[in-house]
Amino acid sequence: MEYPPLETERLELRILTLQDAEAVFQHFADEKITRYMDIEPCADVKEAEEIIRFHLEDSGCRWGLYDKMNDDFVGTCGFHCLRNTKDDFVAEIGFDLSAAYWGKGLMREGLQEIIGYGFSTMGLTMIDATVQPENARSIQLLNKVGFTQTGELRDQLLEFYLKPPIEGTL
Repeated sequence: MEYPPLETERLELRILTLQDAEAVFQHFADEKITRYMDIEPCADVKEAEEIIRFHLEDSGCRWGLYDKMNDDFVGTCGFHCLRNTKDDFVAEIGFDLSAAYWGKGLMREGLQEIIGYGFSTMGLTMIDATVQPENARSIQLLNKVGFTQTGELRDQLLEFYLKPPIEGTL
């Protein structure tokens, strides 16, 4: 599937390419970003290239988030672990934001855009997420964009899910 660039009021979302390797390296070299992820901080640009290649080869997608005011790379978000079951088409959502941009509503804005894209264009019937219980900011964000916590732990991670809105209810 081809994934287009997306846009919000303050962000441009562009699929990551190897041309983004330096920005991705700078972003993921910060241990505040990788603290709750299953990766170590990037030690060099080659590791950033591996992250990008992983997402390019995955069935999902990963957009780089760019601040429209100055074209700064501020984070990433996207879908991975796409899976079809008998009745559902599900993707897991992932996201990360540079610490300098925390608390400004940018990730919420980006997630709302890709969630809408996932349901309306990709045809997802559910989006899920897993979060470390200590990651209060991500838990709060998932709640703000409408996710429901399952109440179960999977591999010591909290599970969340989101179904598309029923037509005519928004």
